[in-house]
Amino acid sequence: MTRLPDINSTRRSLLKGMAATSALVVLHPFAVHAAANQAHLRIMETTDIHVAVYPYDYYADARDDKLGLSRTATIIDTIRAEAGNSMLIDNGDFLQGNPLGDFIAYERGMKDGDIHPVIKAMNTLGYDCGTLGNHEFNYGLDFLFNTTKGANFPYVCANLTKGQLAADGRQDELFIKPYVIVEKTITDGAGAQHKVKVGFIGFVPPQIMVWDSKNLEGKANTRDIVQAARAWVPQMKEEGADIVIALSHSGIDATGEKERMENASLYLAGVDGIDAIFTGHQHLVFPGPKTWDGIAGVDPVKGALQGKPTVMGGFWGSHLGLIDLLIEQDGGKWKVVDFTTEARGIYHRDDRKVVADVADKPEVLAAVKEEHEATLAYIRRPVGKTSAPLYSYFALVADDPSVQIVSQAQTWYVRDLMKNSEYSDLPILSAAAPFKAGGRGGAEYYTNVPVGDVAIKNVADLYLYPNTLRAVVITGDQVKNWLEMSAGIFNQVEASTRDAELINTAFPSYNFDVIDGVTYEIDLSQKPRYDKDGNVVNAGSSRIKNLSFDGKPVDPAQKFLVATNNYRAGGGGNFPDIKDDKVVLVAPDTNRDVLVRFIIQQGTINPSADANWKFSAMPGTTVVFETGPKAREFIGDVKSVKIEDAGEGAEGFAKFRIAL
Repeated sequence: MTRLPDINSTRRSLLKGMAATSALVVLHPFAVHAAANQAHLRIMETTDIHVAVYPYDYYADARDDKLGLSRTATIIDTIRAEAGNSMLIDNGDFLQGNPLGDFIAYERGMKDGDIHPVIKAMNTLGYDCGTLGNHEFNYGLDFLFNTTKGANFPYVCANLTKGQLAADGRQDELFIKPYVIVEKTITDGAGAQHKVKVGFIGFVPPQIMVWDSKNLEGKANTRDIVQAARAWVPQMKEEGADIVIALSHSGIDATGEKERMENASLYLAGVDGIDAIFTGHQHLVFPGPKTWDGIAGVDPVKGALQGKPTVMGGFWGSHLGLIDLLIEQDGGKWKVVDFTTEARGIYHRDDRKVVADVADKPEVLAAVKEEHEATLAYIRRPVGKTSAPLYSYFALVADDPSVQIVSQAQTWYVRDLMKNSEYSDLPILSAAAPFKAGGRGGAEYYTNVPVGDVAIKNVADLYLYPNTLRAVVITGDQVKNWLEMSAGIFNQVEASTRDAELINTAFPSYNFDVIDGVTYEIDLSQKPRYDKDGNVVNAGSSRIKNLSFDGKPVDPAQKFLVATNNYRAGGGGNFPDIKDDKVVLVAPDTNRDVLVRFIIQQGTINPSADANWKFSAMPGTTVVFETGPKAREFIGDVKSVKIEDAGEGAEGFAKFRIAL
């Protein structure tokens, strides 16, 4: 079989600037050139929808043209028309992620016979299969399976077990089917119809047992993704699957195969029998040359892992992932002889403005209209007032009011809950991180609550995830290590350098914990002690300087009670020494509920940052960073560091300069 030349390049040239709703339909070359014994099979992916059905930002209470399954749905029709034969899958994380999801989980509930609004929307689109993501477990197993019962398509997950793992993966007792084999009628290049058996197998990150231990401990377990694939894929082939498609809610990590990897898709591609992989979880777009350039086994231009077609379709409906297979009959069986991949977006930027490339699909909007309107009433419900604005534009470079108020609430809650415990005499600290700090979410992805009423939408904006509050007891030395890990978000800066890039954009903002209750400086001249995955990379380095409590240097042996969340306390982010064995409080409430109660109790809050941390002085040195352009309104509020406007950044961001 001779490969068709540069198909991805050709298609992208044809599609450039063309809205997906255009009357012009460009047939895929496989559909045009398939021979009598060949067929074009297109498989489309949605992933990480996170309940974003409407193109609406419930936190901002405004339309958002960068997201929405109702928009993705519109391009599905056009994309189906380009193909000879097509199928549609969802790759997980559909159930949680915005106030619509919280409204259904916490206010309305899911009774037997109810259909969740995200499932209502998906049922209009003709999905062939779906798998589970880690956020499906945030509301508990009963809620999850009450939801999936309403789907008119099957869900699969090969590594979610009931109880302990069996000696052999095939013997595991699973909650749902590990795979399905769909007999698909296809039309070949000569117009003849055939049956092809397409197998779909699903995987969830094993870390759900840490992240949602409250909902899963004693009820479920997880097997390593690659191990589960090696167990079940041969059985799929034994049962007659011609083509095996992995639905991997797991990203791409090339640091070497390890047991129970969170992002295992690269090594999953090495499993014999798997023909194509749909990935997700990382909220990235693949293929795409920027993130994975030069990594062994990863082809970010062709869109392949270990030579196998792979795609990751963004998040919140921003893209539709496409894998196009040219399949050919061989001895009565079908096999893949060529492929292309693409992640097609629903919007583009024009001179820093977001421009929608597609309209909404009315059937999707209609399916969820009632719940959408109920959610709007829910998020607009006031719970208190704020005497100062709450924003996160400078959360990565200075002590920040949006992080400060979370820490105030967590400290208030833990002090009351632990006042009669054996830990009541320990000083209380609070660790919190900025969740909305631009990054992959874009230049508008920041918290911005004006002075006045604080509504539920604002609380959800301040704390995006339904984490539960936990507290750990650790030493002063472990507090310092915690902060050393957080400080890995900053690049090393040489003295007297002008306009060095400050932020390591590969480091997630939700792992930049600020610990309130102590004061400290971050010395940017030093190398980071830990990388973004918690690995020691510079053991002798020390960025945290002048760590003090109550005006005195912290004793390395002194014990502290630290308020945090279940993700961090359970080992999420791989922070040094922070694991389940340090937990002394497993609270019954979510961090978000704690924040609501605190605001109600206070009536009016004052979230002004107390500047408990800052950068160490480096005379003659400046650094630059990007944040949302609305940050210009608040530049005068920051007292701990001198910030000045440095012009425009990329993709709608603004650039700022700090004199150290």
